[in-house]
Amino acid sequence: MRIVRFRDDQGLIRYGIDRGDGTAQLLARSPLEAPETLPELTNQVVPIAQRLAPLVPVNIFCIGLNYREHARETGAAIPEQPILFMKPTTALNDPEAAICIPACCTHGEEVDYEGELAVVIGRPGRNIVPEDALNHVLGYTCANDVSARRWQRHAGGGQWIRGKGFDTFCPLGPVLVTADEIPDPQNLALTTTLNGQVMQQGHTSDMIFSVAQLIA
Repeated sequence: MRIVRFRDDQGLIRYGIDRGDGTAQLLARSPLEAPETLPELTNQVVPIAQRLAPLVPVNIFCIGLNYREHARETGAAIPEQPILFMKPTTALNDPEAAICIPACCTHGEEVDYEGELAVVIGRPGRNIVPEDALNHVLGYTCANDVSARRWQRHAGGGQWIRGKGFDTFCPLGPVLVTADEIPDPQNLALTTTLNGQVMQQGHTSDMIFSVAQLIA
């Protein structure tokens, strides 16, 4: 199921299935209300006035330097443990919304983009083993890990959150693809385009730590 969250022409926030013609077939409920089962489709079709991030997360955990090819490009050593950082929820942004350039980013082309796979956890857990980890996944979506590079590298005291945590620096979406449609998250191509030009290409098989390992 490919779920979109959006505002309709009455300004109401809805969940539905994008029909590809500017409308969506509504779901009976949010997929987050009971993530152990998929919501049912209704017969109601409404216009999509504004696409929103497919969910409003309570936490945004990020993994840095988790692709072998990217590590080679930067000359960084392959990490022995996942490099974990967070973005505040105020960084959340809608897929077609503008990214706000902070007033402190005045040194040329400082703000950068990175296309990423975002994993949406639907079932809570603790002490999860890798073999069971993917059972906790509700679905997957696209993310843009926006970064202010100078603040990330030189003005954050060694912490990445300062350069990656500005308002609007985490666009998500537009679609949440449920986990039943992606049985293997390590078999996904990633492409980032800018004004129609391909800027980044990668594959999740190149991850140093797999999705299951990261959840565990």
